[in-house]
Amino acid sequence: MIRKHSATLHGHRTSFSLEDEFWAELKTIATARSMPLAALISEIDDHRPPDSNLSSALRLHVLSWLKAAASEA
Repeated sequence: MIRKHSATLHGHRTSFSLEDEFWAELKTIATARSMPLAALISEIDDHRPPDSNLSSALRLHVLSWLKAAASEA
């Protein structure tokens, strides 16, 4: 199920939609990196291409993280 989430990035509120599974993985990544979830989302937002949307950037980050973990195993 896709749910709408909100975050404050650099002092501005923004919203994005993610499937529950991607949301759970983002939380796992933030925990693994010992950082707040909002900081992870902000970092991803800062590095996404200007013509992409935040929801897609978050999904691609999760995919990249999982692929990297799989290649290390």
